[in-house]
Amino acid sequence: MPNVIAYGCDDATTQFHPLEIDIREPGEGEIYFDVAYAGICHSDIHAARGEWGPVSYPLVPGHEFVGTVAKVGPGVTTFKVGDRVGVGCMVGSCGTCEMCESDYEQWCTSTPGTLWTYRADAEGNPTTGGYSRGFTVREDFALHVPESLDFSACAPLLCAGITTYSPLKHYQVGPGSRVAILGMGGLGHVGVQIAKAMGADVSVISHGRSKEADARRFGADHFYATSEEGVLESLRGSFDLILCTVSAEGLDYAGYMAALRPYGVFVDVGLPSEPVSLPLRAFVNGGKSFAGSQIGGIAETQEMLDFCAEHGVIPQVEMITGDEITQAYDNIVDSRVRYRYVIDTSTFPATA
Repeated sequence: MPNVIAYGCDDATTQFHPLEIDIREPGEGEIYFDVAYAGICHSDIHAARGEWGPVSYPLVPGHEFVGTVAKVGPGVTTFKVGDRVGVGCMVGSCGTCEMCESDYEQWCTSTPGTLWTYRADAEGNPTTGGYSRGFTVREDFALHVPESLDFSACAPLLCAGITTYSPLKHYQVGPGSRVAILGMGGLGHVGVQIAKAMGADVSVISHGRSKEADARRFGADHFYATSEEGVLESLRGSFDLILCTVSAEGLDYAGYMAALRPYGVFVDVGLPSEPVSLPLRAFVNGGKSFAGSQIGGIAETQEMLDFCAEHGVIPQVEMITGDEITQAYDNIVDSRVRYRYVIDTSTFPATA
């Protein structure tokens, strides 16, 4: 297969530029698809800038992207040429351990474990992600993108969507649930929509009120600004579940635990870089839980896509070209995007 054009960076300064990458022909049980749109996740930035460990450069990130199947390998039964397809955070697992057999491929217990979409394959060789014109993947790690989803906007569902859907489903959010979404960025604005579609009474907790109108447009019933004196204290005993989507340091975790009702749960998906300390009293008083979540398995991710299609859940995106990726990274770090950047790969040059 001829090389394809992608955008990558050569070091932790993340100055993106076009380059040619080698994409393998689809083998047994694999498909190759032309990538149309790729979302930019904050975790791409952490990875590309070496904030989560050593990086093999040049790096082509991207773990939320969609396109159209162009080739199918031998034995493929679930996709055909022309199908709409998406790939999320992972592209492989052993398939035989207890976790994989339970549809929790993200928790694969084999060695090397879950294969994430870029950075390294099973042999430790560098791999490329979705900031590319093409991608080859096992059919059992590819997702069917429903026709009713806006193709240009739905790519972030493959990360932001499943990251918020999975804990909301796991903790049985539904009619009568009181849910708070802490932070309304790339993850939070999707979480608001999903929680509302599940039938919950939804609150958004943000630092200020600049996003209040957006929050209510996405379905929030209530909005609280923690910059206003006494707000967090006024929320004591209010929520069954708080979904924390922010990674900012210095959050008043004890205050948020106090905002839970008895047997409530605080779920973190924001992954702050520094350790968090909490007194055990915050858990014991009210039988509360502090939990974490990551993504979901392939079956659950497909379920999420179908749910979003049924309920009209769609990210709000800003479309950019390949040449704008470098600036987009800085904008995301400075919270200057509403709410997810999506790269249009048709803007990539014909050659590097």
